[in-house]
This record gives sequence, C-alpha cells and structure tokens, in this order.
Amino acid sequence: MFDATTFALMAVFGFVVLVFFTIVFLASRYKRCPSDKVLVIYGRVGKGKSSQTLHGGGTLVWPLIQDYAYLSLTPMTINIPLENALSQQNIRIHVPSTFTVGISTAPEIVSNAAERLLRLDQKSIEDMAKEIIFGQLRLTVASLTIEQINQDRESFLDSIRHNVEPELNKIGLHLINVNITDITDESTYIESIGRKAASEAINRARVDVAEQDKLGAIGQADAVREQEVRVAEALAEAEKGRKKAEAGQRIFVQLQESEAVQGENTAAANIADYNADLEVKRAAALQRAEVARLQAQVEIQKKQYEAEQERLRAAEIAREEVDKLKVEIAAEAAAERVRREAKGDADGILLRYQAEADGMRQLLTAKAEGYAKLVESANGDARSAATLLLVEKLEEIVGMQVEAISNLKIDKITVWENGGGGSGSGSSTSNFLSSLVMSLPPLQDLANMAGVELPEYLGKIIEEQKGESSPDAPAAKPAKK
Repeated sequence: MFDATTFALMAVFGFVVLVFFTIVFLASRYKRCPSDKVLVIYGRVGKGKSSQTLHGGGTLVWPLIQDYAYLSLTPMTINIPLENALSQQNIRIHVPSTFTVGISTAPEIVSNAAERLLRLDQKSIEDMAKEIIFGQLRLTVASLTIEQINQDRESFLDSIRHNVEPELNKIGLHLINVNITDITDESTYIESIGRKAASEAINRARVDVAEQDKLGAIGQADAVREQEVRVAEALAEAEKGRKKAEAGQRIFVQLQESEAVQGENTAAANIADYNADLEVKRAAALQRAEVARLQAQVEIQKKQYEAEQERLRAAEIAREEVDKLKVEIAAEAAAERVRREAKGDADGILLRYQAEADGMRQLLTAKAEGYAKLVESANGDARSAATLLLVEKLEEIVGMQVEAISNLKIDKITVWENGGGGSGSGSSTSNFLSSLVMSLPPLQDLANMAGVELPEYLGKIIEEQKGESSPDAPAAKPAKK
C-alpha cells in the first residue's frame, strides 16, 4: 500500500504532467498572423458572425468548433486592355491601363474578403476583379468627354477611383494604384486636338516673336532719334558758347575795326555751317526712324496674315473631322439598324418553323397514340385495326367514285345493238351503262388493292357467267342516242 507521502508525490507529478500537456496543447492551437497576411477564423466565432479576421498578432483557435485560413495581402497587378469604349460624345476610344489591387485590411472590407475570396487562388481573384474593373471603367469613360479624359488626367483618375473602388470593396479588395498608359481613338480625334493645340502654340510663338521684333525696331528707332536729339542739343550748347565768345570778340573788334569786320564774317560763316550740318543730321535721323517704323508695320502685317492662315487651316481640319465623325456615326447607326432588323426577321422565321415543327410533332404523337389505342381495342391485331380505318374511309371513297361519274362529260354515245334483240338480258344501251358503272372498282377490289380483306358482312364478290355471243347473230347496226 502507498503511504501518504507517496500518494502526494504522485498527485503532484500528475498535476505537473497535466499542466505541461495543457500548455503544449494551447501552444499548438495558438496561431500567429504574419504582417503580409490576414488570419481568418471561421466556425463558431460568435453570434451572427460567419468569420473573425485578424491582421497582426495572434489568437487561440479552439479545436473541433473552429478552424483557420490565411488571406494574402500581396498586391495584384491587372492589365486592362480596354478597347472601343464609347465616350459621352459617342466616339470610341482605347484606354489601356494597369490596376494594382490587394486585399484590404479595413475591418468592414476584409470581412467581405473572408466571405467571398477565402480558398480562391490568385488567378480566380484577378479574373473577378478584372470583370468588375472592365465594367466600371467603361461606365467612367461613357460619362466624360474626350477633352475631359485627355486633358485633365488627374480628374479622370479620380473618377475611375470613385467608380471602381466601391465595387472592389464589395468583394474585399482595395484599389492601390491606377496607371493609364496611353489613350487613342480610331477616328484620330485626339490626334487632331493635339495638332490643333500645337498649331495654336506655334502661332502664339510666332506672334510673340513678331511683337518682340516690332518692339526691338521701335526701340532702336527711338534710341537713334534720342541720340540725334542729344547730339543736336550738345551742338546747340556749343553754339551758345561760341556766340558768347563772339560777343566778347565783337567788343574787342570794336576797338580794332578792321580786325573786327573780318572776324565777324568768319564767325557768321562757321555758324551757318554748323546750322546746316545740324539740320542734315536731324533729317537723316527722322528718315531712319520712319523707315524702321514702316518696316515694323510690314513685318507685323505679315505675321498677322500667317497667323490667320494657320487659324483658318486648323478650323477647316476640325470641321472636316467633325463631318467625318458624323458620317461614321450615321453609317454605324444604319448598319446596326439593318443588323437588328435582320436578326428580328431571322428570329421570327425560326419561331414559325419551331411552332410548325411542334404542331407536326404533336399531331403525329396524337395519331400514334390513337393508332396504338385502336390496335389495343382490336386485341393487338394490326390488320383488323387497318380494316377498321379503311371502313371509315369507304364513304369518302364511294363519294369520290360518284363524283368521277358525275363529272364525266359525254357529248355522243354510239352503241351497236343486235337487230333481233332476242336475248332477255336487255338492250345494248342499258348493258353499256351498266358496264360503265361496273367499270368502277368495287369495294372488295379497293380493299384488296390496299392489302386489306373486308369482313364477310360487308358483302362478297359474285362472279357472273357471261354468255358467249352466237356466231350466227346478225350484224350489229348502230343506234344513236
């Protein structure tokens, strides 16, 4: 027997072993979530909840009543080669783009991913997202004009995010990035817009150059004119100084009369020379300034003419492109109408033939069922059943025979009778009419032709013994009727 000490030691040892295995078991059921994944716990996770999601950290997964799986947060790149998307102006454009999506970590969105994407491979998730993006991208393009799509790319991308992201959130995905590679159209409308913008930029540059040339010419003329004016002013100041000197000289000349007269004449000649030179320089300066002004006006008019020609050419190109688009849209509408009318006619013919086939099938089915019941009523004897069907048609056959006789048109009948008429079988005329009526097939013969043997109660064929005519009978003579 065990003493108390041994029993206590065994109890402690058992408790330690139980605690150890409990810790090992709980450690094996404790699941940690990596940073690039979402841990989804499903099973019995709470009232009204189908799953519990966890991003980062860890939690205890109870056996039997719970299980777990992971959703990868690795981004997925989806190429969307959108072609022939119809814009608001009914112009079809190509919008190749690349979308980057991934599983969202927002609580309300990752729950949708746990419900709809768990256990799906990456290819299936990409296909699902691709279909959603295709539809919403077409919807976005249809709500915008070509100018809004091509010129304001930021607003275009915002519209795409506004339309695409809510739809992706419904299945648990988040739109990370949108990249539009290039936008083209079959009618070259976008290219025409680019050419128009380039032409306008070139024309503006040419006008700016002409304006600067004009300003340069005017500035140059003003500088030359100012230079000439300043030179003239300097000469005038010098002239004033000289005049003052001459005044002093005249005072001195008054003291010496002979020398004064000579000096006065020389001074007058010099003054006249200076005045003449000043007028010549002023005239030359005015002439150069006027020439520069006229040349500047000529250049400005040339540039304005070239700019107007470019504007008219751009307007003509734009008008031709619009006419071309109208013709293409009208042709496409007419072709679509013809296709729809042809499809409607084909559907009507197909439905009529289907209805005729269904009616014929039902008729044959009903006949087959009637024939089967008729054979069944004849105890399985198909020959008797066929006889019954023929009996139903006897009245119609007899009517047809009577109609054949009644519609026979006879203008003249010639009957050759024996002169004596000694036989008691009637005249040749009555025998002829009787033979004519008997030439119609009897019912028994008609039934035999059809391969059916009528029952005896419908009558038998009586064979008559026809008498042979006497070789000594007198010659027949014609009888007219």
